[in-house]
Amino acid sequence: MAVSVRIPTILRTYTGGESEVSAEGGTLAAVLDDLDASYSGIKGRILDEAGNLRRFVNVYVGNDDVRFLDDLATATPDGVQISVIPAVAGG
Repeated sequence: MAVSVRIPTILRTYTGGESEVSAEGGTLAAVLDDLDASYSGIKGRILDEAGNLRRFVNVYVGNDDVRFLDDLATATPDGVQISVIPAVAGG
């Protein structure tokens, strides 16, 4: 199942500057594995050492935050857009 993944500016060094890339997988975990196979190291910036989403990285499948769905087991239907969004803090 092909999906499109929107890449935030800070991670575009992994994708050669591309802001949107294609990946395959029926779940978010499978998509991240495929993404890492094509763009080595990117998954390590999205997931922590325990294999969970990093605390300050939000991932959306369509318009839904995966933390309120099935996290890494969230289904990624063919053609859906996945957005990786780093949290922004200020003060």
